[in-house]
Amino acid sequence: MRSDASLVEEYLDELPPERREAISAVRDAVNEHLPEGYDEVVAYGMISWVIPLEDYPETYNGEPLGVAALASQKNYMSLYLMGVYADEGLEDWFRQQYDVRGLKLDMGKSCVRFKRLDQVPLDVIGEVISRVPPDAYIAHYEAARAATAKGR
Repeated sequence: MRSDASLVEEYLDELPPERREAISAVRDAVNEHLPEGYDEVVAYGMISWVIPLEDYPETYNGEPLGVAALASQKNYMSLYLMGVYADEGLEDWFRQQYDVRGLKLDMGKSCVRFKRLDQVPLDVIGEVISRVPPDAYIAHYEAARAATAKGR
């Protein structure tokens, strides 16, 4: 469910109350632990956390480099953790935290899907966000780009 909102508050206002509560709680956990250097914006129809272009303009598509995004989809909510996807060790830690808590993790490459807030350990979300400072994320991004045919 793509949103045409241009501000985070507009995005939240579009949501039904139960979705707004869950999305707001996850958003708060991210914002509370977000390292300095990221901005919260609406991008690609989602709440997104990005490195602004004025800080890092060398992206492949000319768009700010996104580390995380949060969206309300048709049948579930999604937290996209590109910083986790970029770091195998961090992904292993993240998956282990769900196991330790006895929670079922529904995760694609970077997308954590959930239907209810109680399926998301907010402390783990905060911790994983805090473990991806912009300089480390940029280093992962640049290494990945260098490994592609276009990046060489």
